[in-house]
Amino acid sequence: MRLLRLKPGHGEIVLAEGDVEVPEQERELIEAFRRELDAGMWAAVPTETSSGRREAEYVRSFADVPRDAERVIFFPRAAGGAQGTSR
Repeated sequence: MRLLRLKPGHGEIVLAEGDVEVPEQERELIEAFRRELDAGMWAAVPTETSSGRREAEYVRSFADVPRDAERVIFFPRAAGGAQGTSR
């Protein structure tokens, strides 16, 4: 499994890589996953579709990631929202 961060202008950056079946490597993946969420990132697991479209499923914890997932992609939360009003 590879944990990747999307970085505008740079593409995907590898944060961690390992085998979830190897306890030490799984622990490292979990720690890296937690760091990204703590830093305010969203996490998603790319999914295959029969139409060939790119889709992904949001995950909130490492336990939500399918054991056979090849990648987890982290990206920043969207900025904005109703912070104030213009007058």
